Amino acid sequence: MRMSNAGTLPENPDHVTLRKASLKVALRISAACAVMVLGLLAVTALYLMNQLSHPEVPGPAAGTAYAYLDSRDVLKAMVIAGVAGVVLAGLVGWLSARSAIRPLGDALARQRRFVQDASHELRTPLTILDTRIQLAQRNTEPGSRQAKDLARIREDAATLTGIVNELLLAATADAPDRSAAPADLADAAAGVAGSLRLVADQRDVRLAFSADARPLARIDANALRRAVLALADNALAHTPPGGRVNITTSVEQGHAVITVADTGAGITGVDQARIFDRFVRTSGAGGSQGQRSFGIGLALVREIAVAAGGSVEVASTGPEGTVMKMTLPLAGIGNA
Repeated sequence: MRMSNAGTLPENPDHVTLRKASLKVALRISAACAVMVLGLLAVTALYLMNQLSHPEVPGPAAGTAYAYLDSRDVLKAMVIAGVAGVVLAGLVGWLSARSAIRPLGDALARQRRFVQDASHELRTPLTILDTRIQLAQRNTEPGSRQAKDLARIREDAATLTGIVNELLLAATADAPDRSAAPADLADAAAGVAGSLRLVADQRDVRLAFSADARPLARIDANALRRAVLALADNALAHTPPGGRVNITTSVEQGHAVITVADTGAGITGVDQARIFDRFVRTSGAGGSQGQRSFGIGLALVREIAVAAGGSVEVASTGPEGTVMKMTLPLAGIGNA
């Protein structure tokens, strides 16, 4: 994060963004004016050259005075006037852009403050919730079903705490911590499978997890869990009763890979690459009843994967189901 001249206060990232936007608008206006000026200069130069090639010397006339100018002086004056016009247009464009986007800067500042306040206020209730879960675990028989359920609830609470911390980090525009330990894809996938198993049972869908390998990826563990959770939740949402969803971890061509396969009807009515856009809908027949919405879950998966230096794609889709594949930079192989 850049520092101010005093060396104490960080520079507002919104101001930096808006200043760059203003400069971009000014450069575009200057470029457009430069094109127009060059066009006018070219037309004028052609006209002057044509006149010079066919000179006409007027005859003497009483009371009439003529002034003769060198063509080079005329062209030089035109070039100077054109450059001055381009610079003036750019300055006016920059000032106009700054004035026009100032309300946007205020809106961004209010949004950032809201996210900061909301994230900060949520941290205390989540800490209290985690403490209450720990107290309940002390009064539960180790290894019992209640103990396992409480452990999963605490894991979900920890995930929510991580999301709140990420929101606060994004709102303060601090650089993410790149020194965190690599995340175990198998642990994340197994945790997601355990958290969603009850949901899958209620929908009469068989949810399974398998690890062809236990790769370590260079990604924040909480972000990884969110991405896998979104992929699995999307698969469950589009799998009919009696179907199945399989989550698999593996290593392919030197990359850590998580694959989520379902037995749904496949993706139709929309470009496969567009399902990672926010709130994209398929153009199913029969109006809105035939449409499928993908919300923002898959869009968040793509953002998380790209931020970690990876990618997510639709490996295959058809009447027999869809396979989503998330690929991440490999940090190592864990113990089997």
